[in-house]
Amino acid sequence: MARRSSSRWRLRVIGAGLLLALLAAGWGWWTIRHWRPPVASFPVQGIEVGSVDGAVDWKAAKAIGAGFAYLDASASAFARDPAFARNLDEARAAKLQVGAVHTYDPCQPAERQAANFMTVVPRDKTMLPPAIDLDLVADNCPVKVSDAAVESELMTFLNQIETHTGKPTILKISNQFEKRYHMARKLDRNLWLTRLRFEPDYAGRPWTLWTANTYVDTEASAAPLRWVVVGR
Repeated sequence: MARRSSSRWRLRVIGAGLLLALLAAGWGWWTIRHWRPPVASFPVQGIEVGSVDGAVDWKAAKAIGAGFAYLDASASAFARDPAFARNLDEARAAKLQVGAVHTYDPCQPAERQAANFMTVVPRDKTMLPPAIDLDLVADNCPVKVSDAAVESELMTFLNQIETHTGKPTILKISNQFEKRYHMARKLDRNLWLTRLRFEPDYAGRPWTLWTANTYVDTEASAAPLRWVVVGR
């Protein structure tokens, strides 16, 4: 009897421990899904949006604190975000500042990618500086691309789209890309870094934009939003 009682007691303790762990995990996940950097520390906040996020209620986005929106516009040499034009019109109608994002592909020629971007994004001085998403590395390109070639092609791309927009580009650099190519140290452009909850430091110099949470639940969208803040 004593052994049975002891066994039941252990099972109850284990069960209670598992329940507490599940509750803690659930609370942590709920907290992450609703966390945004404090406005007192980062007064200028916004979102990054593309077709993957579905429809956005732009008035609601502004009401919860988004003052600007970066919109996914183009990727590589041929891909274009089908929601860009609609998002651009609706975000402007809601009085948000808007900018465009191109996802850079080191496997594709710079001139083709620049042409793709310029076809999608209008030449408009009221738009925010363009942002280039640098995450993909050249390891799996069909034809080998050296690190030196990646840097050279990227400079060609930047020169062409900066001529088109009339503004310096923001480099949206991932930790992976920076570790491989060290572009934050080589290129004199403002930086946009990503790290959940904690301020990123992997670029070795101050950032201008920070994607602080990519999972924010809001009433502005059925899908989680990518929440971005401007540096101090």
